[in-house]
Amino acid sequence: MGQGLSRRDFGRLMGSAGLGLAVPALAGGCGTPSQQAATRAGARTWQVSGTAGAGLGGFDTAVKSLMQARNIPCGALAVMRKGKLVLARGYTWSDDTSLKVQPTSLFRLASLSKAVTATAVARLVQDGRLSLSARVTDLLTLTPPPGQSPDPRLGQVTVRRLLQHLGGWDRDISGDPTYRDRATAKLLGVPLPIGREHMVQYGTGLKLDHDPGTTFAYSNYGYLLLGQIIGKVAGTGYEQYVQQNVLGPLGITRMRPGTSLKADRAPGEVPYFSQRTGPSVFDEAGTTLPAPYGTFNVENRTPMGGWLASAVDYVRFTQIHDGGTSVLNSSSIASIFAKPETGLNSGGSYYGFGWYVRDVTGGRNTWHSGALDGTSTIVTRRYDGVTWALLFDQRDDPSGLTYDYDDFSAPLHKVANAVTTWPATDLFGTYF
Repeated sequence: MGQGLSRRDFGRLMGSAGLGLAVPALAGGCGTPSQQAATRAGARTWQVSGTAGAGLGGFDTAVKSLMQARNIPCGALAVMRKGKLVLARGYTWSDDTSLKVQPTSLFRLASLSKAVTATAVARLVQDGRLSLSARVTDLLTLTPPPGQSPDPRLGQVTVRRLLQHLGGWDRDISGDPTYRDRATAKLLGVPLPIGREHMVQYGTGLKLDHDPGTTFAYSNYGYLLLGQIIGKVAGTGYEQYVQQNVLGPLGITRMRPGTSLKADRAPGEVPYFSQRTGPSVFDEAGTTLPAPYGTFNVENRTPMGGWLASAVDYVRFTQIHDGGTSVLNSSSIASIFAKPETGLNSGGSYYGFGWYVRDVTGGRNTWHSGALDGTSTIVTRRYDGVTWALLFDQRDDPSGLTYDYDDFSAPLHKVANAVTTWPATDLFGTYF
């Protein structure tokens, strides 16, 4: 299974000047190398859609350079400054003339979905329907597989610890249980595809790798549990609660749960490309599929990495964390960015609720990255009020270049730092 790069030492990798650079991308899916070129690089041409405010052409140059170096077919960038959308772009680098990315085109968000889940939790807490100190064992019925017993420390796992990746599961030690579809189906005696309830049952039988609350260890499984908690407490299901109470108040209607198979792609969703193939998690035969389409179950991953959004949708969503919306009040926002019980890491940053955080002179930088086979995403919220979301439909290519947070954020920081006069335009009215 593709477990990706460790985030254990993410603080050491945060980069310079407090800008939060170089978080390793979160991996997903499984597969083996294959030669499946997205398009013929030599025949590719550029199509750029949308609008960039005056003086922001450097963002176009930076994104084109990133895409062209890696032969990425589809990209999108949205830049917001102090609540105003100043750039909304879709980028296509392809020989397929029918393919044209728009600012509203949908991409898999991968782990940028975690901030969405964390926001839903914060809203339930704000409304008095959930407590951050509530224990997962009191909120969910956790039944291990036959013949197994839960770790006795599971009772120490709280909602807060799940949000901050302090639950005790460590994929660098024991692997990621959310990518064990075939093993889960076999152990539980159920057919593929498995559901979220099967993933929870499988995980309930695992031994924790750390005492809860002692060690940061990035955990998709923890956010899976948060999705289950939201759905149960809300009584409406996880997705419906998010759409009605997190996205709806901001007029975000395009965002939706993603699907695994290419035939089920949403209207306006980009295609995904990878060199890799792997066995299907949707049939017992393990049919070989392109890695982005069926080698992992996107539907099961919604709370931890399965939402679809456009770049403009996602920067609109981040306005919740700037304050002034009806979704979260200032106290709830403060809780999202509060330091965990483990304090700062060695690099001076920490993980809040769905966000990496660094306090800097003049404010706070927050960020996240995400990756699945066929997907690379980043979001950056700078202390100076500049926010961007950058979405790509690829995370590997024959060039061998990396797709880490630093690779994609550093050129954008350079452009933003060089802007002397930001445009007064606000493009949100065009898209919402």
